[in-house]
Amino acid sequence: MKRKILLPTDFSKNAWQAITFALELYKKDQCDFYILNVFSGTNNLVDSLINMEPGSELYETAKLESENGLAKILDMLALRDYKNPKHHFKTISMFNSVVEAIKIVVEKKDIELIVMGTKGNTAPRKRIFGTIAIDVMEKVRHCPVIVVPKTAKLELPKEIVFPTGYKTPLKRRELSYLVDLAKRSDASVKVLYVSNKKKLNDKQLNNKKLLEEYFEDINYTFHMLSRMDIPTAINCFVESRESDMVAFINKKHRFFGSILTHPLVKEIGYNTKVPILVMHDLRN
Repeated sequence: MKRKILLPTDFSKNAWQAITFALELYKKDQCDFYILNVFSGTNNLVDSLINMEPGSELYETAKLESENGLAKILDMLALRDYKNPKHHFKTISMFNSVVEAIKIVVEKKDIELIVMGTKGNTAPRKRIFGTIAIDVMEKVRHCPVIVVPKTAKLELPKEIVFPTGYKTPLKRRELSYLVDLAKRSDASVKVLYVSNKKKLNDKQLNNKKLLEEYFEDINYTFHMLSRMDIPTAINCFVESRESDMVAFINKKHRFFGSILTHPLVKEIGYNTKVPILVMHDLRN
């Protein structure tokens, strides 16, 4: 069965890095890659919606720039002599906000995964994540997302860190992409618990046992860190082990609300090097 993977791009170097990462990650799979560029006439989307009617000069100019940029990406793939017969590319140029456009394409094309850069051309250098990347991770709720930093290694991950508090029972299907990724990459999953309480309560023990069942077909181990906050603990764990990826379950914004927003986002230094797999709580 063909995989359908969405690759949003703003034509930045980081977006190109995400595209090449996706091609490497799924090099053995039959894939339809949808390369999406979202255009507007101005930086203010409301102004664009008011002033950019299809057929207007502003609209047609922006659309042409978008289509030309997408054609250039196809040319870049051709220049790289990229000839994987299992991979097919389709380009989409759309006028909208980025998040809404991604939601539309995910629904219409039955996309199963989004792979994108951490930030584009307009994101401030001091930020690890751009606003758009955070919005996609939080608001596109029915499709997992892999966010790829510009400095990420273009190779299959061999160790994936999965932080959890064991507080809520996870469903097998919520973790399906993590398990699939571990299998295809022959990667080990390191389940990381960060807490000052060394003993798990009965509920946490039960949820930990569920994870053991879900991960029975892959290589996994359990780990614990204490006496430090969550971002610092994850950072230390990833850097000390030179892990290749971090996977999160986004539980109705709570995790991202506490970690990926200013100022704590600055503390997660591993994001500059390591891709993140963001999965979602399907009950929300």
